[in-house]
Amino acid sequence: MSNTIIDTNFNFPNQKNIYKGKVREVYNIDGNQLVMIATDRLSAFDVVMPKGIPYKGQILNQIATQMMKATEDLVPNWLVATPDPNVAVGHLCEPFKVEMVIRGYMSGHAAREYKLGKRMLCGVSMPNGMKENDKFPEPIITPATKAEMGDHDEDISREDILKRGIVSEEDYVVLEDYTQKLFQRGTQIAAKRGLILVDTKYEFGKTKDGKIVLIDEIHTPDSSRYFYADGYKERQSRGEAQKQLSKEFVRQWLISNDFQGLEGQIVPHMSDEYIETVSDRYIELYENITGQTFIKADVSNIQERIEANVLKYLQN
Repeated sequence: MSNTIIDTNFNFPNQKNIYKGKVREVYNIDGNQLVMIATDRLSAFDVVMPKGIPYKGQILNQIATQMMKATEDLVPNWLVATPDPNVAVGHLCEPFKVEMVIRGYMSGHAAREYKLGKRMLCGVSMPNGMKENDKFPEPIITPATKAEMGDHDEDISREDILKRGIVSEEDYVVLEDYTQKLFQRGTQIAAKRGLILVDTKYEFGKTKDGKIVLIDEIHTPDSSRYFYADGYKERQSRGEAQKQLSKEFVRQWLISNDFQGLEGQIVPHMSDEYIETVSDRYIELYENITGQTFIKADVSNIQERIEANVLKYLQN
C-alpha cells in the first residue's frame, strides 16, 4: 500500500511545530495559521491500525471542506483554503477540551450503554422502552473529553464540564447552540441524499480575537454515523440491523476478530484485499454523503504532491 500517506515530516517556511493526532497532522505556521493534513491512517477504538486506507485522507478532507462551506452561514469555522486534496489551511485556534457529541438516535455507544441497563448518558436521561436505533424524542448532547491518562475519549456531563472549569458557562452555551444548529443542517443535507444523520461530533476552538469557531472535521463517516432512510422504518419494526453508512463496518469487523482496543488484545491482520474493500467503502460513503462522483487524486507520490501544493499556497 505504497500509494497511501501514513506519516509526514515536512518543514514548511516559518513552521513552529507539528501536532500529530490519530488521523490528522497539524503544522503551525507563523503562530497564525495551521496546515492540517488528513492522512490515510485508520483509527478505531482509539487505536491506529497498522495499514493506511487508499484515498481515505482525501475523502475525509473533501467531505469536511464541503460541509464547512454548507454550514458557514450558521456557524463560523476555521477554514481558509484547501490547496491540496488532503490539506486544509485555516486560522490558528485554541481548541476546547471537549468534543460535542450529539445523538438523534440510540445507536453505537449510547445503545451499548442502554443494553447495560443505563438510562443516563453524560447526565442526560434516555427514555425507557427504546430499541437500538430508535429515534430519540429530541437530539441529545453527550459530550466527551480526553482521559487524563492516554488518548481515550471519556463521557462527561455538562455539569462536570462547568464544575471542573473545562469550559466557561458563557462559552458552553454557545457550543450547545452551535452543535444543535449544525446537527439540524446536517440532518437536512443528509435527508436530501436519502440518508439519516444518526449521530456526530463537533469540535470547536477560539481564535486569537476570542471568536468561537468550528474546527476539525464535520459530517464525515469517521465522525458521524448515517443510516439509509429507505427501509429504516421497516427494518426497525422487524428488529433488523440498520443499513449503515459510517466506519462502523470496520469496528464490527474488528469485534468479529476479537479486538475492541482492550488491554492485551492484538490488532487483527488486515490483508491487502481487505484494505481495498475498506477503501471502496470509503469511496461509496463519499459519493452517498456528497452526491458527487469521487475523483481520485494522483497518488504516485503523495508526499511530493502535498509538499509542492502547500509550498505554492504559502508562497502566494
